[in-house]
This record gives sequence, C-alpha cells and structure tokens, in this order.
Amino acid sequence: MQRETLLLNATDVKQNAPMAEVVPAIEDAFAAFQRGDAQMPAKSYIELPQYNGDFRSMPAYLDAGTWDAAGIKWVNVHTDNRDNFDLPTVLGTMIYSDPETAFPLAILDGRELTMQRTGAAAAVATDYLAVPDASSLGIVGAGVQSYTQLEAISQVRPIETVVVADRDDTRVAEFIEAFDTEFDVHAGSVSDAAGCDVLSTVTPVEDPIIPREAVGDHTHINAMGADAPGKHELADEILFDAMIIIDDHEQTTHSGEINVLWQANQLDESDINASIGEVVLNQHQGRDQKTGISVFDSTGLAIQDVATAHVVYEHACANGNGYNFDLLGFAEAD
Repeated sequence: MQRETLLLNATDVKQNAPMAEVVPAIEDAFAAFQRGDAQMPAKSYIELPQYNGDFRSMPAYLDAGTWDAAGIKWVNVHTDNRDNFDLPTVLGTMIYSDPETAFPLAILDGRELTMQRTGAAAAVATDYLAVPDASSLGIVGAGVQSYTQLEAISQVRPIETVVVADRDDTRVAEFIEAFDTEFDVHAGSVSDAAGCDVLSTVTPVEDPIIPREAVGDHTHINAMGADAPGKHELADEILFDAMIIIDDHEQTTHSGEINVLWQANQLDESDINASIGEVVLNQHQGRDQKTGISVFDSTGLAIQDVATAHVVYEHACANGNGYNFDLLGFAEAD
C-alpha cells in the first residue's frame, strides 16, 4: 500500500502530461460527468477584497470505467501579486487522492496542471466541433494559456498555420519563437486570428474584442478566457448566431462567456445547444455540416483537474519523477 506522498512541481507536471494522453483523459472526464459517474460540487469562493483577491476550491471524483480518481484544487486570483510581490496572479495546488483509502497520493503544482487541462479541453471540443480539415488556428491572447491551446489542438487537427494576436509584442514574439520550427506561426490582428478555421480566445477582457464580421463562416471558437462574472470576449452577435456548447450549466451561466448575455436575459435555455459531455456521448450531433459557427464556452471543471492529475501521477511514478515524502509520519510511527 502507498505510504508516501509524491510532490510534483511545475516542471514535473509538464514533463509527465503528454498531451496525447491528457486529451483523451479529459474526454473521458466529460463523458463520465454526463453519464452521472462523477461528483463535482459547485466551485466555492472565499472573497478577499482587502487583498484584491480570492480563493477557490474545486473538488471532484470521477469513474472513467477503467480508472477512477479524486482530488481537490485550491486556486486563487490575486491581481496585485505581480506588481507588489513578484508572484503570479494565479497560483494553485492540487491534492490527488486514492478514492478507495483517501490516502494523499500526490500534491501537484496547480498552475501547470490548469494549463494542460485547459488546452486539452479545447482540443476535445475542437475534435468534435471543428471542420475535419481545419488547418489554421487563431489565438487571441499570448499569455501562458495560449501555449497549450496550440499543443493540444494540433493533436486533433492538422494545424499548419497559426495566427497569434496580443497587444503585447513581446509576448507575441516569445510565442512565435516557441513554435516557429513546428508551424507557420506569425503575428496578426484580432480579425486575422478570428478568420481561421479554429479560434481560441484566452484573454480576461470584459469588453468584447472579437467582432462578428471577422469570424469565418465555419470557424469553431474555443472561448476560454471568461471565468468570472462580467468577462466577455465575443461580440454578442457571435453568440446569437452560433451553436453554443457549454462545459457546465451552472458555471457558464454564472461566469462563462455567455454570463453577461444570460444575466441580461438576452440568452436563455433555448440558445444552449448542448453540453460537451452530450456531444462526446453522441447525445448531440455536434457539427453536422461545413458551414456555421460553433462556440465552446469553457469555464474549467474540477473533473478536468482530477483527470489530468491521474495522467501526471501515473507517468511520474513510472518515470521516477518528483519527491516522495512521508506526509503522514508513518516512518516516525514505525
């Protein structure tokens, strides 16, 4: 029986999260959630206005059939961290536990875990909703989340051309440098990016930056940036015209891309076509023709963190990565 807990830092998480395995694990998680084989209490918040921040707890359990997993992610958003403390705005810690015994198998860096699972979720949606021959990817927002968007989506579509748009030229240059040996990647305007076969938006804006007229006739959009009330990346007309697929009803209506129009009663139940779990289980057909815009409204689910932690833990154990420590003091008791 496991007697030690494995500590995995950001490097360990990244090295042990092969996207070719994380993507199907996230697909399994969406399917389990839709089947009712997962438990995911609502994300809870601790507001800390005196520190201009908050904490969020995200617990989950899922049974994927051939494996099951449980865990909780403790994550924050402290907007002053970068300027005042030279720390990331978002930090995170994942506790990954054995569902049978509740033993804490691993403690993982939650920031890298979040990046991996967020990219993988976009890839699952892209696989089901983008046109089969999609070869161009637009990315709006060249921050840390943008990298795994390309890494994951290129697993499910033959991406050749990448257009990246960001107000920060340095971040654009860094993104291009990271991928220019693998893809035809170049800087472009928001409109250039929006005209691609697939578009991923990963910005924190509250005023929409993607205009309706720029979006291609068959573009699939992964709306990844909205994760709090008031955030809104896409022009209203895009959501009015698109097939909308969500990850979770409660989260998307509260803080996803549709939240602003939902609260204004400009979108309702009839405008949500399906959940991604329904699409994965073929309870909704997804894209059935070459034309038409689709939008995946992704808020990020705790089941995704648990599924990714499962992949990372199994690989880290096999590769001998990380640091084993006696969290519960068994050695001292013996």
